[in-house]
Amino acid sequence: MARRKQATPTQKTHAGGNMRRLSEEPQPHTNHINGSTMSLDKSQGGHARNRNQTPQAGVLALIVCVGGIYASFLTWGLLQERITTTAYAFDHTAQPVLEYFRFPIFLNTVQSLFAFTTGSAYLVYKTRSFQILPSASALGPFFLITFTTTLASPFGYASLAHVDYLTFVLAKSCKLLPVMALHITLFRKRYPLSKYLIVLAVTGGVATFTLYHPPKSGKPNAPISQSSSTYGLVLLAINLLFDGLTNTVQDHIFTSPHRYGKTTGLQMMVVLNLLSIILMSAYLVTAPYVPLTLVPSFLQPSQTHELSTALSFLSRHPTVFYDVLGFSACGAIGQLFIYATLERFSSLLLVTVTVTRKMLTMLLSVVWFGKSLSHGQWLGVTLVFGGVAAEGWLARVEKMKKENRKKIR
Repeated sequence: MARRKQATPTQKTHAGGNMRRLSEEPQPHTNHINGSTMSLDKSQGGHARNRNQTPQAGVLALIVCVGGIYASFLTWGLLQERITTTAYAFDHTAQPVLEYFRFPIFLNTVQSLFAFTTGSAYLVYKTRSFQILPSASALGPFFLITFTTTLASPFGYASLAHVDYLTFVLAKSCKLLPVMALHITLFRKRYPLSKYLIVLAVTGGVATFTLYHPPKSGKPNAPISQSSSTYGLVLLAINLLFDGLTNTVQDHIFTSPHRYGKTTGLQMMVVLNLLSIILMSAYLVTAPYVPLTLVPSFLQPSQTHELSTALSFLSRHPTVFYDVLGFSACGAIGQLFIYATLERFSSLLLVTVTVTRKMLTMLLSVVWFGKSLSHGQWLGVTLVFGGVAAEGWLARVEKMKKENRKKIR
């Protein structure tokens, strides 16, 4: 599931600090900027007014975006589990051979195709045009994002063979840290002390809740005794680095209109899914002809004829096809909310939503089934919601200060 950062003078505020910037003022005599029509309003002193105003980052927009992400990807996760864990009979004998759907690249390609189609249709409906590339200079960062999102998962899965599962889960709970670190080191972003404390509180809360969450019934405990090798930790670090790069580069594109053109969330969604389709389709077609000796061990696929094997599986089990369609549709709708969140707020907020989603799912499960939380889990919940509440309070204080300054002027 799918991740923008930096530039100059402020345009938008994300809860807790200025997260969006503009690096240049609108040109008063320009009629078209990156396909966005400009009109002159003489009643406003002849200044150019953009008809496609940047979306506002209000509380209602935040609630809609977060609710959409949760609803879409909770359903998406359920369908993914059903697709990958359901056993299907290969034949109709007395003791049939069971097989499972194990075609991740094929599944992601179908999802990207759905997301590209959905995003394109909505883009045309909204803008009455199909301008998906804001400028030629944005193509390089878009390719980098496609590269990092495509390779992040293989490195993560490969690390599981060399680190224990607990280390893997806790590391994935700390995704906020590499995002913030890359903002600081690559784009010279600076945050107030309160922002660092809030990120540490949310990260520590999610990690604590995950650490104290009991394993599901019927499943063995995580192999905590397995040692985590240096090689595995390096693979896991690369996975987190790629996740962080995805988010920071996305923010950078959004907040650098002088360099890449004014980019909307829909444009980014369409372009990235199109590039993903091209990259993964090329892999599916060429993989059978690439010698495995040329591929690093951690990137070697479990099967080289994934496309033909997946199509054969669907022909034997047509019911899987409907689950794949539902999975892809939920992923496409979820991406609409993700890119809307990125465009209106920041990648730090988006990552906060994604890393807390699993914790909230587990919390909902506890409440729904009448279970109780351990002391460690209550500590995690307190840290997370305390950090989120502090973020909201600081944003309100900052907003009131700005309103008071306007009144004084």
